Amino acid sequence: MNDDRCEGVAIANLIGTDGCSVVGWVYRWSTGSHAVMWDVQGPQPVSETRPDISDEQKQEIDFDALTRIRKSDSG
Repeated sequence: MNDDRCEGVAIANLIGTDGCSVVGWVYRWSTGSHAVMWDVQGPQPVSETRPDISDEQKQEIDFDALTRIRKSDSG
């Protein structure tokens, strides 16, 4: 990670409700903030992160809201 530019590194996988599919990633940016990047299917319900991340990181990405995402019926 280059601290001179705003770059990020994936620190955890977002695991779907089936318990095995990776539906997105948690990124830590060089600024110290955390964000979610989804796979090509877009936002999907999440059951956990692997590896587990701290409670503070979960709060920053609003992990509770990620577990409540509803699958789109239009897809």
